[in-house]
Amino acid sequence: MELKCALTQINRRLAEEGHPLRLEQRGKRLNLRGRLPDRRDPGIERMQRLSLGLTADPEGLRDAEHTLHQVQRQLQRRQFNWDDWCTERSAASPPDLEDAVQSFEQAFFTDARRRRNPSGSRTTWSSAYRPYLRRLQSLAGQQPISGGLLMQTLSSYGDGSRSRQQCATALAALARHLDISLPENWRQEAGGYGLHRARFRQLPTDSQILDAVLNIPNPAWRLVYGLMATYGLRNHEVFFCDLSSLSCSGDRVIRVLPTTKTGEHQVWPFQPDWVDRFELSGLSADPKALPAIQTDLRCTTLQQVGRRVSEQFRRYGMPVTPYDLRHAWAVRTIHIGLPDTVSARMMGHSVAIHTRTYHHWITRRDQQQAVDAALARHTA
Repeated sequence: MELKCALTQINRRLAEEGHPLRLEQRGKRLNLRGRLPDRRDPGIERMQRLSLGLTADPEGLRDAEHTLHQVQRQLQRRQFNWDDWCTERSAASPPDLEDAVQSFEQAFFTDARRRRNPSGSRTTWSSAYRPYLRRLQSLAGQQPISGGLLMQTLSSYGDGSRSRQQCATALAALARHLDISLPENWRQEAGGYGLHRARFRQLPTDSQILDAVLNIPNPAWRLVYGLMATYGLRNHEVFFCDLSSLSCSGDRVIRVLPTTKTGEHQVWPFQPDWVDRFELSGLSADPKALPAIQTDLRCTTLQQVGRRVSEQFRRYGMPVTPYDLRHAWAVRTIHIGLPDTVSARMMGHSVAIHTRTYHHWITRRDQQQAVDAALARHTA
């Protein structure tokens, strides 16, 4: 029912803007309908349907609207060709890889969700899509783009690694855009990432985190470290927060601003006494006490801001990484029993990502709770 309502709203808006084409749902697929050149005689236009090869769901609807505008532009320029929109491409004429990537990039940035947060979208594209598309292009050579080539690219990353999981996400989105079928075992091969076995054993303890700040001689960068340790922030988020609540009379719940990678969310301190331990309360009155780095997103990107933090940690020879602090914050919330949905929301990622990443600790917590409950019943 929601999809039907969304489809009606899109078509109403298209009519108000003077577009002659409409979207329609037929079964589980989405089509485009309107006056199009006749397949046999392009000089004649008549009402026809164009199969888009897109599933009738919210994501397919967004892709369908983007495709409609592409078709409309071709019609206006008298460049429409049915062969360009055949959803059953033959192996003999696969889509050109360079054109396909450019088309995908255009669709990415014209998506309505992306337009609401352009700086976050640029960061997401440059860090979570572009590297994997470049790997795809470097491995392609003269190969046509296909499910096999996508799998070859995916397999070039370490099994179970974060890069492999991100590659799977990027290439799956490209495949949807091009209407290319992914191999049946794609999901299994994607192998969602978590913390590497050796990595989770090396997460710093709270006492180690408190001791490590002594490696930082600069008071401004000590504040950065303290914010990341206390609130589990991403590198760049430190510089895009409302810190007014850190005052002694405030509730010490900070607000990560909408301009960040995953948008606005609120974060509570764990441990709360670390706000005073790291002397963070002064930031409520003087946010400029943080390092003076470029944060104007017309001149920089979130990725570049985050890189400055990583570089500074390396310059000081820190025994912990920025993401060690973030992971340690997450594990702290698990140990104290904070619901995973709440913790994931504070971290600005999905519950699925949260569960995959912190599976080891979540499983241990849930098993311990079950054991404690069983022992309590037995004792009673």
